Formats: sequence, C-alpha cells, structure tokens
Amino acid sequence: MSTPGSTADKRVQVADTGRGPTLDAAPSPRTDLTRPRWQERYAATLRITDAIVVCAAVAFAQYVRFGLPPFVTGHENRYATACSVLTVIIWLSLLAGFRARCTRIIGRGMEEYRRAVEASIWTFGAIAMTEYIFHLEIARGYLAVALPAGIFGLVVSRWLARRYVARKRTDGSYQTTVFVVGNSDAVTGLANDLTRRPADGFRVVGACIPGSRASGDHHLIVRGEQIPIVGGGSCDLTVLEELIRTFGADTLAVVGTEHLGVQQIRKLIWKLEPLGVELLVSPGVTDVAGSRMTMLPVAGLPLLHIEKPQYRGAERFQKRAFDICFASAALTVALPVLLIAAAAIKLTSPGPVFYASERIGFGGKAFHMLKLRTMVQDADKKLVSLMGSNECDGQLFKIKNDPRVTPVGRILRRFSIDELPQFINVLRRDMSVVGPRPLFWIQDEEDDSDSLRRLLVKPGITGLWQVSGRSDLAWEDAIRLDLSYVDNWSMAGDLLIITKTLRAVFRHGGAY
Repeated sequence: MSTPGSTADKRVQVADTGRGPTLDAAPSPRTDLTRPRWQERYAATLRITDAIVVCAAVAFAQYVRFGLPPFVTGHENRYATACSVLTVIIWLSLLAGFRARCTRIIGRGMEEYRRAVEASIWTFGAIAMTEYIFHLEIARGYLAVALPAGIFGLVVSRWLARRYVARKRTDGSYQTTVFVVGNSDAVTGLANDLTRRPADGFRVVGACIPGSRASGDHHLIVRGEQIPIVGGGSCDLTVLEELIRTFGADTLAVVGTEHLGVQQIRKLIWKLEPLGVELLVSPGVTDVAGSRMTMLPVAGLPLLHIEKPQYRGAERFQKRAFDICFASAALTVALPVLLIAAAAIKLTSPGPVFYASERIGFGGKAFHMLKLRTMVQDADKKLVSLMGSNECDGQLFKIKNDPRVTPVGRILRRFSIDELPQFINVLRRDMSVVGPRPLFWIQDEEDDSDSLRRLLVKPGITGLWQVSGRSDLAWEDAIRLDLSYVDNWSMAGDLLIITKTLRAVFRHGGAY
C-alpha cells in the first residue's frame, strides 16, 4: 500500500465542497444486491468452455488409444466409451467442486488457473482409485494423453476469457464497485492501489473514515475521479449497511480494523451475507507474493504469517544454472544478429562497437555492463548540456528524441538489440537474466535502504520494470517493482517475466 508522501499519494487529494456530511452526492441506491449479471454470464461461459475442452481432451485421448469412435467405424467399443464417460463426469464434477469458476477470482492472480489444474490432477487421482477399488483396467496411455491435453485446454480457455475481461474492464465495464472503510491515510493508499491497474476492474465508489470531524462534504480525488467521504464520524454496522445499499457497492474493503474490533468484524460478515456483498480485509502489507503468505488460526484468531525471502541455497543455485543455460542459448541464437548490428555500427559511425557502463551489482560490487553502442562517440561529454531535457526522474536519464542517438542506434534500441551483449555479463556472473534494474550508483543517504536491498540479488537484463512500462515508469514505481522482485522472486515468476518481456519488446513500449 502506498505510504504518505509517495508519488502515489500525491495523486490522491481531498476536496471540500463546503457542505455538511451528506449522502446526496452518492450514486443511485442499489436495489439488486445479487451478483452482477456479467459475472453470471462469465461463469456460464466457463461452464460451457470447460465442458467442450474436457470432452475434446477425452475424445482425443480415446482416438489416440482406441482409434476412431464407434459411430465412424461401426464397431462398438463399450470399454472405451465407459472410460470416456466416467472421465468426463468426474472431471467436470471436480472442476465444480474446486470452484474453478468462482466469480470472486475472475481475472486476477493465478488462483483461477491453480484451481483448474488441481481439479484436473485430482480427477485422475479419483480415476486411479476407482480403477483400484473396482479392479478395472484403464489404459495408462489414455490417461497420459487426456490429462495434459485437458489442462492445456483449460488454461488456454481461461487465459482467453481473462483477456476479454481485462479489455472490458479497461474500457470501464465489468467493474467491481468497492466501498472503503479505514483511517484517512489507509483509505487513500488502498483506493490508489485498487485503481492502479484498470484491468483489475476495481472502482472505488465511496469511503467512510471513522472519527472524522470534517466540517464539509469531503472527497478523495484518486486519478482524477472524486470519491465521496460519507457517514460522518461513525461507521458502525448499521451505518455501513446503509452506505453499501446507497452506493450500490458489491464489495466492502476494510483497511485497519482497530475502529471495528474483532467481534465487530465477525458481525459485519453476518450483516453482509444476506446482501450478497463481498468483504475484503487489508492486512496492511503490500508487494508480498501470495506464495509467501499463510493464514494461521491461533485460538480462533487468524494470523497472517509471511515467509522470509529466499536469497541463498538451492534457490540461488537453481537460478544460476538457469542463467547459464539461457544466456548460452540466447547468445548462440542471437550471434548472427549481433554480427550484423556490429557491422552496421562500425560502418555508420566512428568509435567502438561496444559501450561499457559502470553499474553497481550484487553486494555493492561495481562492474561494467556491456551494450552495443547506440550513440555518437562523445555522448557522455554532451550529457551535461542535455540534463535540462531529461524526461525521467531518479537515476534515469531518457529523452525520446535524444540527439546523441545514431540512426542505427535508434533501430537497435527499438528492438532492444543493443542489450544482447548483457548475456555476456550473465556468463561473467555480473548479472542475471531476470532481476532488478542495474544501479548507476548508491546514494550516500543514511535512509537509502531501498537501494541497498536491491543489491541482495544480481541485477537483471529484464525484470518487472521492463514489462511494466520500461522508460515510461516513474523512478519511484521502478524502485517499488524492483523491491517487489527482490522479496518475491521465484523461477516460475522469472519465466513469466521473460515471456512478458518478449511481448513488450515487440510492442516497443517505453523503448527509446
């Protein structure tokens, strides 16, 4: 969550209209407190696509193992038909049992995929148990084909559906309307975090700040939109129920529970149950991966346990082995491109082919990061005269039409070809394929712990910053993404970032 004084909070302001606290500014009351219709349509669509995918996977497995179906060959194979029908029934039942189509997890995070995969794995566990109990002989080749084919189809169908939902949310449809309760700083931070990514589909419609003694009708201004603060100085359960109905919210977000208490939260859940309203309780932490959080019930009190980040041992060895294999393969594949680029640089401008920039790496050790030269030979000498035109903040210096960039260099930057020599840095152990942005220097401020924490892992050729806007990012956002990577990195996350990097490179977003 954003902290006071951050860039995010500077986009959150409070406006006073000069009237007393009132509900007049609220939107029309919500009369239908059931689940939004688009969620019902989405769940129904998934039920249909799941049935199609499962039937197709089972039919394909039957064809591979037993040949063409009876209606084609004219020869009935009751054994194969029974296996297929049993598999389809168990598979679809477990997808429903695992709530793989739950609207609460639509389009956000990996939970939607995880449930579909787990249901599929349990399907074949159930089939194995059925085979053992009833002494059946189900061909292993049949299961070996159906399982991966079905999982692939379920994941792809959900990915396509999520892409559609993300587009609709970005256009302003398929929104989850949220009413926020908490203290002033927490509410502004949560409102900003919820609306940071339009594709997440959250729209904050109102807020209640307990104990507030504002004399006017106040609003939060978040990303250009006004969010009314209502309810006066009290946000008891009766007031909250009225506000939810008035604002038509389908979700209540509570950030900081000290004003309600443990028992009141419990009663709040009971209040929301007949309204069909979801309850979100913010634990007060941000940029912590779900895999590091575990809910521990202690004496009836749910406690959130957050695991420490892993920087050494088997995880580091695994990451290094991946770096060596990936960098070696990348350099081998990219060698013709590097040779052509080197020749173009040498033939079109005087100076060396490579440019070495001093950066700070793992443990604060300095190293020379290699790049193909994309600027004129004396580019560093011209830097001082261009500082006034810098379009970035922090340690970043970027100009969209930098006069020092050569025509060939502009093409190399457009497709990130100039960064290919950094795979040599990976083999030298200076860098990793995925990691935080390489630092130019470490500030001498005592409280600059953020930069120091980024040195716990090797800097990367790509990272969260690369797939989240590249040069278009504000410096503070780049720092936040780097710290999030340091605390939450995993091999699965690295593979996802690499996939997104390829997409970002071909879209040329933020590359200049």
